[in-house]
Amino acid sequence: MELRLDGKTALVTGASRGIGEAIALAFSAAGASVMISSRKADALAQAASEISSANGSRAGEVDWHVANAGDPEQAAQCMEATVGRFGSVDILVNNAATNPYYGPIIELDTARADKTVRVNQSGYLEWAQAAWRSGMADHGGVVLNLASIGGLSVEGGIGWYNVTKAAVIHLTSQLAGELGPKVRVNALAPGLVKTEFARALWEPAGDAIARRLPLRRLGEADDIAKAALFLCSDAASWITGHTMVVDGGALCIASGGVS
Repeated sequence: MELRLDGKTALVTGASRGIGEAIALAFSAAGASVMISSRKADALAQAASEISSANGSRAGEVDWHVANAGDPEQAAQCMEATVGRFGSVDILVNNAATNPYYGPIIELDTARADKTVRVNQSGYLEWAQAAWRSGMADHGGVVLNLASIGGLSVEGGIGWYNVTKAAVIHLTSQLAGELGPKVRVNALAPGLVKTEFARALWEPAGDAIARRLPLRRLGEADDIAKAALFLCSDAASWITGHTMVVDGGALCIASGGVS
């Protein structure tokens, strides 16, 4: 089954690299017009060029707009720019995230705690609100939130980041209940994916971690992009309020599954 997004416009935050860029690439290849957003213009311009070159003339158009995912005014401006460029926002992918602190949360300072919540939790709500006000309330659409398996488990080091991802999982269900039937809202909970953002978690022990997983490898950004394409396509038209785990079986092992 080929999944298509022809005639749709998608806005992907945090899309200048990693999972966000992979999702934008997959959506463009599926025929969607795609607006990518992040904080740095040069990285966005490069990502947009790479996506367009990779997908060729038959794919959907790609443009970019600079916005800080934790700033509600910039979220509204990015939404306005997307509607102005492509005519609508049919799909919003909340992917941008931050993790300025590594260590036990009992020692976490307020400034970094607040920054993490501002981007990873409040930001997701504010971008969804902007999408709703920019047309989804009238013509419907899809919101996809990037959570993490960390929001479903306990681990050291990135505990506060995982707390915000647990909030994203609940936010997804709450928004789905409130915005249906106009808008479907789902989440993805990736396991350890080999991105620059997560490099400190998979280097240098990536091979050892992979050997413990049922599928014996770490994730690639494209693994998450394929799941995102499914959830945002009409193939998932009766799915809302759910969090899809894409982790190579990591939670299975964590819960005592067969190794």
